[in-house]
Amino acid sequence: MDADIQLYLIRHGLAASRGEAFPDDTKRPLTPQGAARLRREAAGLDALGVRFDLVLTSPLVRARQTAEVLAQTLAPRGAVTELPALAPGGAASATASALAEYSRYGAIALVGHEPDLGQLAARLIGTRAAIAFKKGAVCRIDVEALPPSRPGRLAWFVTPKVLRKLGKS
Repeated sequence: MDADIQLYLIRHGLAASRGEAFPDDTKRPLTPQGAARLRREAAGLDALGVRFDLVLTSPLVRARQTAEVLAQTLAPRGAVTELPALAPGGAASATASALAEYSRYGAIALVGHEPDLGQLAARLIGTRAAIAFKKGAVCRIDVEALPPSRPGRLAWFVTPKVLRKLGKS
């Protein structure tokens, strides 16, 4: 398949724990360690030659911060846009449909949450089983059009640990 569009699905980085400090889950930020790991992961993606034309993110703080860290290194224009469909509980079908607005872009990062990202990945490649994303994991799925009308191709899936190692080399 000659793909016109590269979709990079990215789970947000390590965030503050739920609890008294953050009773509102939507406001939990990345931890300093989580932000530092994401910078190394961005360096790993850079080593792979990855560039984003656009970064779409869940409106939750930890996802927005993840998107901003990645955009600093990998999005020449630093374009970060909130996509409400990427919020926790968003249906994969709603996210796929919402992508129609961004069909003019060739490389799009989508920063979100589990289990929704895994379900979106499954929908995009035409499988039933969700793909499990660790915090900071990235996969690239190539599709012919947005919204996708037929299954795309999983080009690769990289764990955060591997990305951090690539970022050091």
